[in-house]
Amino acid sequence: MTTEARVSAAAAVPDEPPSEPAGPVRASLLAAPLALTLTVLAIAAVLALSWYYAASLLLLFAGILFAVLLDACTRGLARIVPLSRPLRFGLVVLGFGCVAALAIGWSVDRMPAQAHNLIRVMDTQLSALESQMAAFDIDLFGPGGRQDLSRLIADPGRLFGHVHYAVSGAYAVAINTIVIVCLGLFFAGNPAGYREGALKLVPLGARVRVRSVLNEMGQVLRGWLLGQLLRSAVVAVLLAVALHLLGLPGAGLLGLQAGVANFIPYLGPLIAAFPVALVAMPLGLSTLAWVMIIYFSIQTIEGFVIAPLIQKGAVDVPPAWTLFAIVIFGAMFGAIGMALAAPLFAVGRIAVLRFYVEDGLADRG
Repeated sequence: MTTEARVSAAAAVPDEPPSEPAGPVRASLLAAPLALTLTVLAIAAVLALSWYYAASLLLLFAGILFAVLLDACTRGLARIVPLSRPLRFGLVVLGFGCVAALAIGWSVDRMPAQAHNLIRVMDTQLSALESQMAAFDIDLFGPGGRQDLSRLIADPGRLFGHVHYAVSGAYAVAINTIVIVCLGLFFAGNPAGYREGALKLVPLGARVRVRSVLNEMGQVLRGWLLGQLLRSAVVAVLLAVALHLLGLPGAGLLGLQAGVANFIPYLGPLIAAFPVALVAMPLGLSTLAWVMIIYFSIQTIEGFVIAPLIQKGAVDVPPAWTLFAIVIFGAMFGAIGMALAAPLFAVGRIAVLRFYVEDGLADRG
C-alpha cells in the first residue's frame, strides 16, 4: 500500500476520544457520598454517646479543672522556688494534701454538730413557712411535699455504667471526688504529654493551630478558676465573720456554703441566700433584715468591685450568655451542670471563635 493510500485510510477512520479509565472516576463519585454519610453517622454517634454519658463527661471535665488548678499553682511556684517542674508539682500536691487533711480533721471534730443544728433550724423554719403558706391555700413544695426537693439535685453522674445506681448518695459523692482528684493528678503531672497524645488524632497540617487553641483554652481556664476560687474565698470569709458578729448559729458553715455556691456565677448567690434567711428567721425580723442587707451588700461589692479586679481580661464572656448556659446546663444535668456551665461555655466559645469563625468563615475581625 502506497503512502497516499495509508493517509487516506487513516483519514477515513473517525476521530475517537482517548479512552479514560472509568474505575477511579466511579470510585471517587461513590466515595464522596459514602464519606459524607460516614461523617454524619460518626457525628451522630458522638453526640448520642455524649448525651447518654454526659454526667461522666462532666466528671471528666471536673478532673480537668482540678488539673488546671494544680498546674496553675505549679507554674506560680516557679516564681518563688527555682526547682524543676516535677519537684514543684510534688510540693503543690503535698501542700494540697496537708490542707485537705487539716480540713477533714477540723470538719470531723466540729462540723457534724454545726450541721445538725443548722438542719434542725432550717427544718423548723421550713415547716413553719409551709404552714403559713397553707393558710393561703399555697402548696409551697408541691404535691410531694419537701421530699420533692431532693429532685432539684440531679444525679451527679453514672460512674462506670450502672454501678452508681447501686450505691448511696454519700458513697457516690466520695467516689466521684476520688475520681476527680485522681484525674487531676494524672493530667497535671504531665499536661504536655496528654496534650500531644490527643494531637496525634489531628491531621499534621492542623496540629499547630489546634495546639495554639488548646493552650489558649488552658490559659482561660486557669484565669477563670483562680479568679472564682479567690472570689468564693472572699465571700465565705466576709460572710462568716459578719454572721458570727450578728450571732447566727453555724456562721462558718453558712459562709462556706455561700462561698461554694458563689462558684456558680449569678445564680449561686441567690441559691445561697435561702439557707442564710432560714437560719436568721428565728432571731426576729430586724435581724433577718440586717442579715439580708449585709449578705447582698457583700455579694454586690464582690460582683461589681472585687470580681472585675480579679478577673480583668481573664474571660471575656457576655453575662447574658453565661447565665443562659447555666440555666440550660442546670436543666439538663442538674447541680453539676450548673457548676461547670461557665467554664464549659468559656472554652466552647473559644473553640467556636477560632475553628468556625476564624478558620471556617475566614472572619478575623
